Amino acid sequence: MNLSKSIPLIIMAFLMFACHNNDKPIDPMTLGPSIVEMRQVEGRYRLFVNGEEFFVKGGGCEHGPCYQIAAHGGNSFRTWRTDNGQRSGREVLDEAWENGLMVMMGLDMARERHGFDYNDEVAVAAQLERFRQEVIELKDHPALLGWGIGNELNLRYTNMKVWDAVNDIARMIKEVDGNHVTTTMLAGIGREEVAYIVQNCPDLDFISIQLYGSIINLPKLLEQAEFSGPYMVTEWGATGHWEMPETSWGSPIEQTSSEKADAIRIRYKEAILADDANCMGSYVFLWGQKQERTPSWYGLFTEAGEKTEAINVMEYLWTGTWPENMAPRMNDISIEGKGGRFDNVKLSANGQYTLNLVVEHPMNGNLTVRAEVMPEPVELSDGGDFEQRPATIEGLILSANTSEVVFNAPENAGAYRILVYVTDQNNNAGTANLPFLVE
Repeated sequence: MNLSKSIPLIIMAFLMFACHNNDKPIDPMTLGPSIVEMRQVEGRYRLFVNGEEFFVKGGGCEHGPCYQIAAHGGNSFRTWRTDNGQRSGREVLDEAWENGLMVMMGLDMARERHGFDYNDEVAVAAQLERFRQEVIELKDHPALLGWGIGNELNLRYTNMKVWDAVNDIARMIKEVDGNHVTTTMLAGIGREEVAYIVQNCPDLDFISIQLYGSIINLPKLLEQAEFSGPYMVTEWGATGHWEMPETSWGSPIEQTSSEKADAIRIRYKEAILADDANCMGSYVFLWGQKQERTPSWYGLFTEAGEKTEAINVMEYLWTGTWPENMAPRMNDISIEGKGGRFDNVKLSANGQYTLNLVVEHPMNGNLTVRAEVMPEPVELSDGGDFEQRPATIEGLILSANTSEVVFNAPENAGAYRILVYVTDQNNNAGTANLPFLVE
């Protein structure tokens, strides 16, 4: 029996009855927390929510339409912090509850690569107390699944004391909460930190792993790290910009939206679902949109809110059924007479060029095409930190249709990129872009 994403039927019935009789919504906090625990049953590690097995089918989501995960067959999303500057943790949990979703709530631990010193006992203690208040505030919400303590704290770090601080926070959570699981999110998985965490962090229920193109090698990486315990994959998706080839001037070459979708389908089946014993689910990245090398690299949505083919794939992977309305397939783009994405395309200032598109869609006549040219970002982000989106250079796109985009190159020398979006009437989009150099 489907228990509405592990929310007990008796609570749901009570909620519906109360809303019908009082004509105002029930405060979820009055219903009490969901009881979340990890169990090993018949050789398989799994989360259980209120006694029901809960394999995580989720997306990493902060500023995106997190609630839409439910409509595509998902059951959860994760955050990186309790308050993202736009919505409080309480608001995030309320929205999740209204849509039958559970939240792995992030606690945004300070990172050594940002200058935090884990030898500073006063600062470490103050951080723990801050998290204590965040946990106390949210621990009784029924949409809370667990706590993600820190994100990629092992990225360019040297001080192993960070893991002692992680365990102190996990122990505090067990003391003041006690109803939810705890984990920490690792960049990749290395033998040294895994050995330390296994030995020194008994209050973590499991580890969480974050990989992109290399997720396909997860079974081998787990073996190399000598780790055989329970885990979750809390970030994975498109091939990372650091994993892709670059132009001769250093611009990374992005996959098309269809190449990303195809890769995501393979990675889910061959990496995440391959380990039925220890993997307890995953959060695909990113259920939303962000600027990181380009505005389209990691988001499953465009800046305009259109859904890419990767969302079609996730719905299929989560439900076993393809959606009725599929996004356009963007197979490739190239500049006539100059080459494609991998050809170190160099253009003349103010020259006019034609970008050829290779697009597939069952309703080709109803497609709309838009394009833009922008310079490459100057100050590049590190480890997913904020990156300023370059401004679109206006007036360069002369015409655009499903077979070609005619444009002028910028007047100034430098590194640029042309981005193309092919959209349909169902708010779906195919994306592709091509870096070029103006000499």
